[in-house]
Amino acid sequence: MGVRAGFVVCVTSFLLGALFTHWIADSLTLWKSPVTEEHLWTAASYYAILANGPSELVYLLVVIAGLGATTILWSLHDLRADNIMFDGGSVFLFMTTVIMYLNSVVPSISSTFKALPPHTLATPIPRLLRESILELASNNLICSVALTGVLVLQACRLWVEQSEAEDEDDDFVVIEPEDVPKAAVATASASGTTSTGTTSGNTSKSRRPASSSGTKTPDLGISEDKVKPLLQARVLSN
Repeated sequence: MGVRAGFVVCVTSFLLGALFTHWIADSLTLWKSPVTEEHLWTAASYYAILANGPSELVYLLVVIAGLGATTILWSLHDLRADNIMFDGGSVFLFMTTVIMYLNSVVPSISSTFKALPPHTLATPIPRLLRESILELASNNLICSVALTGVLVLQACRLWVEQSEAEDEDDDFVVIEPEDVPKAAVATASASGTTSTGTTSGNTSKSRRPASSSGTKTPDLGISEDKVKPLLQARVLSN
């Protein structure tokens, strides 16, 4: 799951960076007022460079966008709630960007800016060319905002997954001695007292033979002084 999200973020960031290169022209038409003929001709010259560039660049962008869309759609296969919400929104924004760029931006650049009329920076720009430049700037801005939304949704999804993981870790509660109920403590104390009494009783019983066996027994030995008079009396009697 983390690999797929990381791949989506990388693809989205790449496409967003490609759109940011259009800032060279779009900043002169969207964010500067008033828009002069010099600004419009500068933007037209930039788009003319793109229109006459190698077509492989367009194919590269299409392949990268296709990989990103496939990866996001793949994340929806398990139908989890967070996937449907975050990845579903990402699919909508991502596909909106791809469709708008392929159906509006690319055809407009390739058809309108292939050959510019001779001009100077002070020459009035044709109306059709002016409308195409302003429309391209608006479409590029919409695509940039949509791709930024994809990054925001993926970041929110990562935050939710981390929060769920922390909640699962908090479910394992360690019971401290203060948290043990008093009844359990009393039962444990009573059982401990009973076992202690039984153990002491057994110990005292086992010690009784030892104490009785330790008493001093009478000395049954016969000394030599007692034996000699008896033998002499025996001999005299015979």
